[in-house]
Amino acid sequence: MQDEPTPEELIKAVADFLRDEIVPEIKGHNAFKLRVGINALDLVTRQLALAQASDAAETARLSRLLGMQGSLMELNRALCDRIANGEADLQTPGLSEHLWQTTLAKLAVDQPNYGSYKRELGSEGG
Repeated sequence: MQDEPTPEELIKAVADFLRDEIVPEIKGHNAFKLRVGINALDLVTRQLALAQASDAAETARLSRLLGMQGSLMELNRALCDRIANGEADLQTPGLSEHLWQTTLAKLAVDQPNYGSYKRELGSEGG
């Protein structure tokens, strides 16, 4: 086990420093490029914080849905094959809920400030 700060804390500290101290000093296209870089650091921080739990939840949902075990990649491939072969569709029990939960987990990492995502979380009480 490594001592603190964690990788997440280090990345967040760098992003915050760049956002708060450097961005105000830079103008034009370079400021835009710097904000893109900061957004990438923020995204990586969210991936590090959320990916393990969301991948585990997705794997568990897929295992239940498909009635089989495997890696997340294997299970997703099996689901894609079933959909492509017409063996599964939105009428398949649990599939639409699985897809919705997977979408929300991906938005939590990629676009946590997306208005529709925030509204959906509010409608779920979370």
